Amino acid sequence: MIRKVEDLDVFKLAHSLALEVYKLTENFPPEEKFGLITQMRRSASSIPMNIMEGSNRLNTREYRRFVGIAKGSAGEILYQIFLSKDLGYISEEIYLDLKNKYEIIIKMLSNLAKSLNKKV
Repeated sequence: MIRKVEDLDVFKLAHSLALEVYKLTENFPPEEKFGLITQMRRSASSIPMNIMEGSNRLNTREYRRFVGIAKGSAGEILYQIFLSKDLGYISEEIYLDLKNKYEIIIKMLSNLAKSLNKKV
């Protein structure tokens, strides 16, 4: 049975983290409005967006490509949260929590990509 993309655990977690990043960046300094805030929000929302877009493409190969893009965005945000910690915008505790969750997403995206590769 074909599942809706919104039912995938990786999509749910990615969406939840995008919301978390939006809320977290509300407390960043105003001078980051067009810098790190925008970059983090784009990276965080890019993950579920690319999963959603890929699932609505015409074939599995295209879906797989968008899962790869989502994985790249997860890699981007790993650096952005690291930078945010070192700039003093987030605590070590928040950094470690987000890092762990994004590493889980990366593993889940890798597994989704492997699953899609079997269907190509």
